[in-house]
Amino acid sequence: MLNNSEISNKQHLIVFTRYPEPGKTKTRLIPALGAEGAANLQRQMTEHTLSQVQKLPAISSTLVEIRFAGGDLQLMQAWLGKAFIYQPQGAGDLGQRMEQSLLNALQNGAQKVIFIGIDCPGVNSEILTTAFQNLDTHDLVIGPAVDGGYYLIGLKRYIPELFANINWGTDTVLQRTINIAQQLSLSQVQLLPLADVDRPEDLLIWESR
Repeated sequence: MLNNSEISNKQHLIVFTRYPEPGKTKTRLIPALGAEGAANLQRQMTEHTLSQVQKLPAISSTLVEIRFAGGDLQLMQAWLGKAFIYQPQGAGDLGQRMEQSLLNALQNGAQKVIFIGIDCPGVNSEILTTAFQNLDTHDLVIGPAVDGGYYLIGLKRYIPELFANINWGTDTVLQRTINIAQQLSLSQVQLLPLADVDRPEDLLIWESR
């Protein structure tokens, strides 16, 4: 694990996830899978995402931070090991939590910061590599989700406007973010659209990964 003195000029990948406690995660899938089944899917999808993260060619120079909700540090380390940095997601809506995470990473010397969740099984090491590379020449990298949100966002400086006044969890998130970026004259690049697994009808996406 890298310490703060080794973060400078390194890539910083932040993974948002939740401790897989039945009844408190993947709740929209409980009608199809039950509380235990939905929690187990959360567990599997987190592990799948991290398996892709660890295939990054530049993993040795990439700091991987897991921002978690639910559980605690001991539970997260017992589940996923001690190779990652762990931080609670904290208070506020998704935008506020992401903004604070971005600020923390930049204050610690990160040069490129990318956020992903664990809901999109199509996210792989190639996509992450491309996203980091695109930050060499663009202010903003975004991975569109087919439901109107995004599965990835990458920045190299603190731009809090991108996380404010957005109706999170709706199909307007992506377009609203793009509009804000255009208003701020940010150079941006979009990655391939991918599908999230949020609802029972999305389960086939996971099963056919």
